[in-house]
Amino acid sequence: MWEWISLLSMVCASGACIGCVYLVISLLAVITFPTKPSPYPALGEPVSILKPLHGDEPGLAERLLSYFEQNYHGAVQMICGVREDTDAALDHVRYLRKAKGASVETVVNAMEHGPNRKISNLVNIVDQARHEILIVSDSDIEVDIDYLSRVTSHLHESKIGCVSCLYHGVASGGVWSDFEALAINSHFLPDMIFAVTFDLAKPCCGSTIAIRRGTLQTIGGFERYGKHLADDYEVGRSIRLAGYEVVIPGFTVKHHCFANSFRSVLSKELRAARTVRCIDPVGYAGAFITHPFPLALVGMIAYGPNALALAACALGLRALLCIAIQRSFSLPRQRYGLLPFSEVFSCIAYWASFGATRIHWRGIAFKVTAEGELKPVARQKGKKEDLDRGCF
Repeated sequence: MWEWISLLSMVCASGACIGCVYLVISLLAVITFPTKPSPYPALGEPVSILKPLHGDEPGLAERLLSYFEQNYHGAVQMICGVREDTDAALDHVRYLRKAKGASVETVVNAMEHGPNRKISNLVNIVDQARHEILIVSDSDIEVDIDYLSRVTSHLHESKIGCVSCLYHGVASGGVWSDFEALAINSHFLPDMIFAVTFDLAKPCCGSTIAIRRGTLQTIGGFERYGKHLADDYEVGRSIRLAGYEVVIPGFTVKHHCFANSFRSVLSKELRAARTVRCIDPVGYAGAFITHPFPLALVGMIAYGPNALALAACALGLRALLCIAIQRSFSLPRQRYGLLPFSEVFSCIAYWASFGATRIHWRGIAFKVTAEGELKPVARQKGKKEDLDRGCF
């Protein structure tokens, strides 16, 4: 038994060494990641912003308002969709209209087009869009003043079928929210930059999907994605298969984090991990090296203090990587004191995702098939709903 434990420890220590090399390369990728604006001028064309909403999220009105406070000369139409006229999200929309004078349209429609309610919401509201350029963005996303100008400028070329933005985490208050934001900024964002830099991934994120109406019709509309967990990725994949490019611009948008408990953080981590595993199972299996700090801790069983030095090196490199992210995208100071715990937690969520065949989303349990499709299992009635990323 001890021999097996010792062998596992040696494998983990070796993985930690490789992981440290990965962190160094990721650090260089972040430092050299192009953050210059698009060489093309903003189109100034009118845009329709589609916002699927669900529930009373803190600061929702302010985030919606950010799409109107833009240095953009084209007309902006916003359509917010909900399933019920009693949805608390409508209170934020009413406040936005009354206090800020924003012109926001609403659609109340509970018709389902598959188990993915976010996609059903989009199908129900897209026909109300008046303009050729459509921008889909999750409700937890806030944007800067030049967002519309920078996004639409990339649609200048006919070969560009979609523009999608990476995002950084913004804590909304509380240690669990800080924890969630740190996981995004220290793991997700640098991992995505690494993958984009070396063409190892073809991301398309729900934070922004800017697409022309004609392109959307070419790929069959949103209806095609009502059964998928990774709906945003599937949209991007269809666009590429249709012969277009998906552009990832050199800036990020703000993803507000509302985690209010350990359970909500774990649920989001597992769902995100399960999503990536569906998209690229082989690549995901090799991603264990992206967790060198906890691997080095396990390596202490076989190598003792030497592995402790390796763990310190891994943690230091992760901190440097997070600092590089902070500086490259002008983020506020991160909660570096939580970094060791975040590292261990992310590693646990990674390994746990291999045994997870179900996810929980907005109080509904889903089984995720090998093809990445959602199968509703049962509604969890009477259970308190955690604020969750990805809206209906």
